[in-house]
Amino acid sequence: MKKSLLSLYCFILLIFCFCTNTQAQSKGTIKAKIVDAKTDELLSFASLKILQVSDNKLVTGNIANEKGEISLNINFGKYIAEIEFMGYKNFKTAEFSLSKEQNIVDLGTIKLEVSSSTLAEVEVRAEKSTMVLALDKKIFNVGKDLANAGGSASDLLTNIPSISVDPDGGVKLRGSDNVRILIDGKPSGLVSFKGGAGLQQLQGNMVERVEIITNPSARYEAEGMAGIINIILKKDQRQGFNGSLELITGYPTNYGIGGNLNYRHKKVNFFINYGLSYRKSPGKGNSYQEAIVNGQKAIYDQSSENEVSGLNNNIRGGLDYFFSDKSILTASYLFKRSDAHRNLDIVYHDLLATDKSVFRTTFRNQTEDEQEPNSEYALSYKKDFTKKNHSLSADVRFLDNWERSNQVFTQNAIFKDGSADKANTSLQNSLNDEYEKQWLVQVDYVQPIGKEGKFETGVRSSFRDMVNDYIVTQRNESGQWAVVQGLKNYFIYNENINAWYGILGNKTKKFSYQAGLRAEWTDVKTTLRETNEVNPRKYANLFPSVHFTYNLPKENALQLSYSRRVRRPFYNDLSPFFSFPDSRNFFGGNPDLNPEFSNVFELGHIKYFEKGSITSSLFYRDTQGKIDRIRRVDSTGFSRTRPENLNGEKSFGLELTSQYNLYKWWKLDFNFNFFQADIDGSNISELYKRKTVSWFVRQTSRFTIAKSFDLQVRGNYEAPQKTAQGERLALYYVDLSMSKEVFGGKGTLNFNITDLFNTRKMRYTTQGDTFYSEGMSQFRIRQINLTLNYRFNQSKNAKKVKSLVSDEG
Repeated sequence: MKKSLLSLYCFILLIFCFCTNTQAQSKGTIKAKIVDAKTDELLSFASLKILQVSDNKLVTGNIANEKGEISLNINFGKYIAEIEFMGYKNFKTAEFSLSKEQNIVDLGTIKLEVSSSTLAEVEVRAEKSTMVLALDKKIFNVGKDLANAGGSASDLLTNIPSISVDPDGGVKLRGSDNVRILIDGKPSGLVSFKGGAGLQQLQGNMVERVEIITNPSARYEAEGMAGIINIILKKDQRQGFNGSLELITGYPTNYGIGGNLNYRHKKVNFFINYGLSYRKSPGKGNSYQEAIVNGQKAIYDQSSENEVSGLNNNIRGGLDYFFSDKSILTASYLFKRSDAHRNLDIVYHDLLATDKSVFRTTFRNQTEDEQEPNSEYALSYKKDFTKKNHSLSADVRFLDNWERSNQVFTQNAIFKDGSADKANTSLQNSLNDEYEKQWLVQVDYVQPIGKEGKFETGVRSSFRDMVNDYIVTQRNESGQWAVVQGLKNYFIYNENINAWYGILGNKTKKFSYQAGLRAEWTDVKTTLRETNEVNPRKYANLFPSVHFTYNLPKENALQLSYSRRVRRPFYNDLSPFFSFPDSRNFFGGNPDLNPEFSNVFELGHIKYFEKGSITSSLFYRDTQGKIDRIRRVDSTGFSRTRPENLNGEKSFGLELTSQYNLYKWWKLDFNFNFFQADIDGSNISELYKRKTVSWFVRQTSRFTIAKSFDLQVRGNYEAPQKTAQGERLALYYVDLSMSKEVFGGKGTLNFNITDLFNTRKMRYTTQGDTFYSEGMSQFRIRQINLTLNYRFNQSKNAKKVKSLVSDEG
């Protein structure tokens, strides 16, 4: 199946390339840079249309990159260029010609004026396209997605193609959970202790956009097999005062308020984002297990209900100082505090193997109070030199995170006849303190070479110290509290990673390449103070990357890329402590875990057309030492799950992503992902050698029902997927959203229902040599939110300028 799909995909691409190239004639190049007429702000993703002079017919077009730069190749002839960007006046150039004698036309810097109908500049930014496709990354402007109103940053990710979020908040990219999550391009305490689940505590209104990089170059740290998810927080740099305010209410309980403010005066720009929310998140689950215990079959089923209530504060502020338009110093501070209370009730029914009747029922309750304050300090400098693509940047940041958890477990058991089972009756207390301090230093330099080439280099150092002080005590018959054997320790995690990278790139009219090498030196040491167990790990690795891009006629492009990636066992993977809420199913780490390495290949194609764009990717990953969680059942019938190194995994897949404006009133987004994985866990058990074929699809339709009133419907389906020990069953759900402009266009009222039919439930089966289990979990039931967003800007009207095209290139 793998070979046939690969052959078919390559055959289609070859036929397509052949057909389009046979139509190619002598071509020239058109270049431009698009900026705001008043502020000179780069207008990323503005569109350039090329019209034929003879009949004013559209010939081709393209979109600007993040730097506002745009370039395209076209047959020789006489043309007019038209530049468009939502909220700005359209601009047409004078007639120009491309010929053999003049095969390059540089339109220079084109300055667009804000449309007179636009009430505020900040509203222009809100009208960016929901999704912008490029070969090396996908950019999602989350504010345009109606389903995001009132949600957390974790909720935003569930609405983005290629990404899925499991019931525990874990994030997967293209079906793989080994993804690196960055905030503003850097590691953050927001995703430190809890990983992707930590994003549930970040208000979604603080997020500007999300970038997905599926096959990163050597410029990025090598961590993250599946790629990188980069969450960009809101910040503005325009002159004057502007901002927005958001109010949220919802059911189950979801109250929130958020604000984004900016003030720039000449060379100084102040920015601040604040979010305050109070949520109650109910959930439920159930499971069933059969196991062979001491030669006998032991059966039990369990059900659980939980509710997590939390007050979350997030504030991020700072300032930019402009030494000049090309030299900026930025200082910022981010503080997040989460105060949560959790109540979990679990009921266990022990069943007789003969007739599956209940002979014992056990009730367990967990109450937990958790405080988690996190701080992040950052100082950044960026300088762009006079020559294009010549720049220097430096970044220093310090992360100071802390978490305290106090848990009380009450357990009572009764037999069928109503008598107490004292052996399974207990009162326990768990105290867990975690600390993290991390320094990050990074310097990057880009030197142009020749006309189009450039050399990039940089260094990065990370120094992280983490501690987990853990103890579980139990009240004995005399009323005294005693430490539970094996559940007291002090775990220390020290990690130092130093890296250097170099990238050389160049391009011609149709072909561009980029080849890089990254070297990383890793020094990790874990220490268990109580038992004096020390586990040092030191290793050096090279991570090459190569990207080739070929621009085809008719606004098509191909890219072939390769990179080597690593997944290092992290703090939670290595900590030997097992979680304690469930007294029969424990989850913990493995101090002897080794890193896994992957070779990643990707072939991508992108096509732009007048009403949208489509991108396709064929990817392949060969992983050695794959890390996966393995469940074992002991002689008591209780399970322990921890990460283990498997021999490896080979996986490949095909992804299609598109956006299309079918009509002015109907916009479509579509994402389809198919993949196959060969899992080799035979080093643990022959049962864990599995092959899985799976896929998921997401389709979004947005309808403009009337002026300033929109309706959005999104459907999601994830097909069953086999794992090393079992199978995750199908997952499906529908989201519904509506949006109405209010207050004369300065405000937006959003109403959305997440999981309209309450079907988003994770179902699974797991089996080993001596057990079989199946279960369901739903970490969040159907959510209904009503959100009001109000935008304001004291500088509403842009100044008119005499010339819209400058002489600068």
